[in-house]
Amino acid sequence: MPKNKGKGGKNRKRGKNEADDEKRELVFKEDGQEYAQVLRMLGNGRCEAMCIDGTKRLCHIRGKMHKKVWIAAGDIILVGLRDYQDDKADVILKYMPDEARLLKAYGELPENTRLNEGIAGGLEDEEEGAGDDYLEFEDEDIDKI
Repeated sequence: MPKNKGKGGKNRKRGKNEADDEKRELVFKEDGQEYAQVLRMLGNGRCEAMCIDGTKRLCHIRGKMHKKVWIAAGDIILVGLRDYQDDKADVILKYMPDEARLLKAYGELPENTRLNEGIAGGLEDEEEGAGDDYLEFEDEDIDKI
C-alpha cells in the first residue's frame, strides 16, 4: 500500500474564503475595458456576454478567477477588450450584486440594464401581471361545454 506523501486532501486545496467577507473598493472601467452582462456560460472557462457598447463577445475567464470566482448568467462583469480580436474579451472582474447596484446608481451602467437580484427582485416584476394568469368562467359558459 503506498504512503500518502502529499500535504493534504481536497479541503486543503479548496482553502478558505476570506476574501468574500471583506468589502473591496469599487473598480471602475479604464480605457481598453468594458462592462458586460453574462448571457450564458459555455464551459471550458468561457462565457458569452453582451457588452454595454452593444457588442456580443466571447469572454475567457482568466486563470486567477477560474474555479475561484463563480460566474453565472446575468452577472455583471468587467472585461478587457482585445486590440486584435473585437469579438473576444477577457473577464477581469466579477461585480457582486451590491457593487452592480452602485455602478447603476453612479450612471456607469445604463438604466435599462436588468441586474440579477435573485428571488426578491424577480417577484416584484411578476406581481404586476399576476391577474392575467387565469380566466374566470361563468356558470353558463361551463354548461355550454
